[in-house]
Amino acid sequence: MRNVIFLMLCFCFLVGFSQERNFITVHRTIKLMGSKFDITVVADNEEIGYINIEEAVSEIKRIEKLISSWDENSETSLINANAGIKAVAVSFELFQLIERAIQISELTNGAFDITQAGLGSVWTFDGAMNYKPTEAEIKSSLTKVGYQNIELNAKELTVFLKIKGMKIGFGAIGKGYAADKAKEHLVEKQVRAGVINAAGDFTTWGTKVTGEKWLIGIANPLSKGKIFSWLPVLESSVATTESFDRFVMIDGKKYSHIMDPRTGIPAIGINSVSVFSKSAELCDALSTAVFVLGVGRGMALINQLNGTEVIILDSNNIMHKTPGILFD
Repeated sequence: MRNVIFLMLCFCFLVGFSQERNFITVHRTIKLMGSKFDITVVADNEEIGYINIEEAVSEIKRIEKLISSWDENSETSLINANAGIKAVAVSFELFQLIERAIQISELTNGAFDITQAGLGSVWTFDGAMNYKPTEAEIKSSLTKVGYQNIELNAKELTVFLKIKGMKIGFGAIGKGYAADKAKEHLVEKQVRAGVINAAGDFTTWGTKVTGEKWLIGIANPLSKGKIFSWLPVLESSVATTESFDRFVMIDGKKYSHIMDPRTGIPAIGINSVSVFSKSAELCDALSTAVFVLGVGRGMALINQLNGTEVIILDSNNIMHKTPGILFD
């Protein structure tokens, strides 16, 4: 589960005024895609604001219908059901999302991989697990993992998973994508400003009614609920991957629920990763990849990407950040 532990968004729910025109901030919290979404918009009045929010909700539900692996009628479920059997024709939208996911896998040397669903069969993080799976069990789980086994046909718009029993899932990119699409929809509707928090994947546009930038609060990991510093964000996104609540302790060693799809073993050494960039989708995927790569390789990756920053909290609660992160 992706929770906002390391980052907390500072919402301003009070009525604000600009010099030219009165605007208000309208907010709604709703459960979507199995998680809590907070949607905030700046609007002319409350009625328009709630209409805007409902349009964003409808867009997110549309995305969920497209990418959900729990809905047996979704395009994603059809791809999985036909793994090792035949290629499945999909919409251009889903085809492009899968194509971008593969590109991120290549960029991260496989640390991000939408085919990692099979790894959950040997690891559980509900508190009951007290032993490490055997090498044979881990090796078996890896036989159906690997983005290289996704075959795309751009001409026919088809997707084929080469190995029977193989599955794709969008848990590490889907909510960011949904946030981006909801934002895109509202911007097209000329909604002047807002924030979409997709269970810890944030995207913003415009400014608060006061003209100030939206603020991201950096929570103090050693003092729950207290803010260490504030970061202003403008036309930007941020996603956090963390393991404060979901992990298993085996022989005194902490294993997070974030799996390394290359080894079949949970990632270790990091408590939280927050990635800042324009796209919530990219932030979502990269935060998972950096968590898997570790501090050194993760920082090196982000430093190669223009317009992208990261804050990493390692397992000793020591903070690491890229040069573009400036605290007030």
